[in-house]
Amino acid sequence: MRQASDTDSLLPQLNFEPGYKRVASAIEAQIVAGRLKAGELLPTEGDLAQQLGVHRSTVREGIRSLENAGLVKRAAGKRLAVSVPETAEICSVVTRALGLMKVSFMELWEMQMELEPFAARLASARIDERLADALRANIEGLRNNIDDDDYVLLSDMEFHRLITEAANNAALSLSAAPIGALMFSATVDLYQTVPQARHRLLAAHEAIANAILNEDAVTAQEWMLRHIQDFRRGYEVAGFDMADAITLDARGIALATK
Repeated sequence: MRQASDTDSLLPQLNFEPGYKRVASAIEAQIVAGRLKAGELLPTEGDLAQQLGVHRSTVREGIRSLENAGLVKRAAGKRLAVSVPETAEICSVVTRALGLMKVSFMELWEMQMELEPFAARLASARIDERLADALRANIEGLRNNIDDDDYVLLSDMEFHRLITEAANNAALSLSAAPIGALMFSATVDLYQTVPQARHRLLAAHEAIANAILNEDAVTAQEWMLRHIQDFRRGYEVAGFDMADAITLDARGIALATK
């Protein structure tokens, strides 16, 4: 990995922002512009403090905010290196933002109606053997644990994550992940209220998986569309109000209300 030299000055990026935000903004601008690339070591705290004309404690605070955003991580020798945020990190930030924005379950569901069938169609043409095996294992696990509500919930989330990954479209993955995390996590009480929902879930997952594995894009998309439509019906039968804004618990899990 190339170490940034003392001549790679970040000073031009420090026009207006105060304190640690100036530091974070300066480094982030270099990363976004591609002048600092993934895997590259940052200058030391002392070097950055000298370049930016701030105290080391200010540099440390700025770097901490970049670490929280997933833009830098500790590398060998505890040096900081540029990194690309993981989907899970982005998902966590976006889910909380959606909660603060008081987005409704209906709004999330409307997005699912577009994204999930699209993902299934792409996955039918792009799934590789590793993900195909994982999809088969997911279906088998759900079939064998259909009465375990916690297992069903986690299996459902993993099923849709696998399909999105198989679609091999980074923009789709980043869009679908937070929406799916909120919608599927909110089913925690659904299977107690509507016991037949778990069996309808299994039947839909089997049909979608079979279509994807058989490279039948039309059937995969149609079944996924039906599945997401059925998802809404299950909520309504259970007495949940789709118009309500999502509420998050301390873990970032969406809570459905009646």
